[in-house]
Amino acid sequence: MKLLEGKVALITGAARGIGKAVALKYAQEGANIAFTDLVIDETGEKTKSEIEAFGVKALAIASNAADFAQSHDVVEQVVKEFGKIDILVNNAGITKDGLMLKMTESQWDAVINVNLKSAFNFIHAVIPVMMKQHGGSIINMSSVVGVHGNASQANYSASKAGMIGLAKSIAQEMGRRGIRANAVAPGFIITEMTAQLPEEVKEEWNQKIPLRRGGTPEDIANVCLFLGSDLSSYVSGQVIQVCGGMMM
Repeated sequence: MKLLEGKVALITGAARGIGKAVALKYAQEGANIAFTDLVIDETGEKTKSEIEAFGVKALAIASNAADFAQSHDVVEQVVKEFGKIDILVNNAGITKDGLMLKMTESQWDAVINVNLKSAFNFIHAVIPVMMKQHGGSIINMSSVVGVHGNASQANYSASKAGMIGLAKSIAQEMGRRGIRANAVAPGFIITEMTAQLPEEVKEEWNQKIPLRRGGTPEDIANVCLFLGSDLSSYVSGQVIQVCGGMMM
């Protein structure tokens, strides 16, 4: 039997990148998938088709995860379509990097709203659903910079640290209801964005990583599969750094 057979997962910001990798991994293991992105364009439709190719159902929803009302509407749509939500992955995120001295209020607000407030929005919406089911798994996509900080990323680091605190708080509040909450903290992951970095920059990163390579979206998806499945039924309130040992 597949690890997620019969489960329903909701993943935000999953038309591409790490979110898409998680969606495909979950679908491969038997879960029906609902995913959001700001706009469901050709890329989103392609992701939907790739999910459905595993023989599961997929629902693609255009939504601004930073909008409280829209997030609640999304959860209502998913419950109406699938009847439940077993797994929530808060993956929606952006970066607007800059030194603190030059960072604008709009840069700060945008990153906090998309990365952190969106997680609050969806957890707030999904908790009543999971309480009725007497269980569920919530996964916040944080970052190693949320644990260790990073120059020129005060807004991003703060948002990702907030997601860790949020997961730990929900784990304490909702554990007696059978609801688990954890955070995944990726390190240097090879995506479309990081692939554009100069070779010398990528090599510098690799030299800092004991495994001597960047991670892949699939590396993150594998950890999310563990946290979303019953294999992690006694794991809650944890932060798993997926960084090749870079942040030991």
